Amino acid sequence: MALTDLEIAQACVLDPIDKVAAKAGIPADALEPYGRTKAKLSQEYLDSLDAPDGKLILVTAINPTKAGEGKSTTTVGLGDALNLLGKNTMMALREPSLGPVFGLKGGAAGGGYAQVVPMEDINLHFTGDMHAITTANNLLSAVIDNHIHQGNELGIDPDRITFRRCLDMNDRELRQVNIGLGPKANGIEREDGFNITVASEVMAALCLASDLQDLKKRFGDMLVGYSFDGEPVYARDLKVEGAMAMVMKDAIKPNLVQTLEHNPVLIHGGPFANIAHGCNSVIATRTALKLADYVVTEAGFGADLGAEKFLDIKCRLAGLHPSAVVIVATIRALKQHGGVAFEDLKDENIPALKAGIANLEKHIETVQAFGLPYVIAINEFATDTPAEIGALETWCRENGHPM
Repeated sequence: MALTDLEIAQACVLDPIDKVAAKAGIPADALEPYGRTKAKLSQEYLDSLDAPDGKLILVTAINPTKAGEGKSTTTVGLGDALNLLGKNTMMALREPSLGPVFGLKGGAAGGGYAQVVPMEDINLHFTGDMHAITTANNLLSAVIDNHIHQGNELGIDPDRITFRRCLDMNDRELRQVNIGLGPKANGIEREDGFNITVASEVMAALCLASDLQDLKKRFGDMLVGYSFDGEPVYARDLKVEGAMAMVMKDAIKPNLVQTLEHNPVLIHGGPFANIAHGCNSVIATRTALKLADYVVTEAGFGADLGAEKFLDIKCRLAGLHPSAVVIVATIRALKQHGGVAFEDLKDENIPALKAGIANLEKHIETVQAFGLPYVIAINEFATDTPAEIGALETWCRENGHPM
């Protein structure tokens, strides 16, 4: 009987984090350990990095389905493979949200023998980054309401507050709520709601910031609502951006962990791609590029969403220039795009596969529009048949798409 992802992860004997760091050329005194197997990199060390950048490889995919595509698994597997070939390689990934972890999707640390560990820690509380983001977000919400309660000098219109509270959990009951109920001491009664933490502007700002001062400025520039006169009100008007940045003083540092094959991985930040730009932090990516000859990273959802945002937003802002793109596809997902019901995906169906290839073709066109070299990665499942794999490979060859 095949082992589960959790059983595979738990069977791994992890290297001490200082040994993993040494493999990446990171000195022990640059580490801020969180136990034996994970650590943050100190700001002093990050500021000291002055090496030429390595080559950046982006992993994207076809449109997501319940059948699974496996961007994270492919990212980890590719990074491990490059290291096995003697290439100095690091991976830069997003931090999982507790919403998907406890939902249908599950964890986001890879799968099978291409995982990042300690898997349970990464998928749960990790080094506390998600909690810090949640706290910084809700600090701003609390200051907004307290400002109104204490006299409302800025004339904020309670009905035109755009900034919402957040919680890193799927809890639909909190999407729209009434707050300030009860006696006057409880504040002004108004409608509010909770976003999930990874959909917050605080998360997006963290992952685009270059350092803590830049993050503080981004916090200050956040629109929180409008005054009774229709004028925009920003977080800096409430003078709260400094306190928010202080809450984030440790969360802004990237986290170092390892793959099952003990290769170094930076995991930091994780904004949803349908809300923000869907990539790990600029800080982590820039750090990895200074430490490795090759950096493998990923962007959320399909190439039409995550890859475009990665290239249009993150790369332009941070001055990043990817050298190649990997487009992940699975036989299962392509059959589902071709009209096969989820419960029937285990059955061979080449006509449906060929129909679903139109989805892959569109994502290839998206990547081609950016003029970047690409390769198709077929993430194989046990139920894939030789005929199905052969049909996809034949299509790729006949249409000039490298695999």
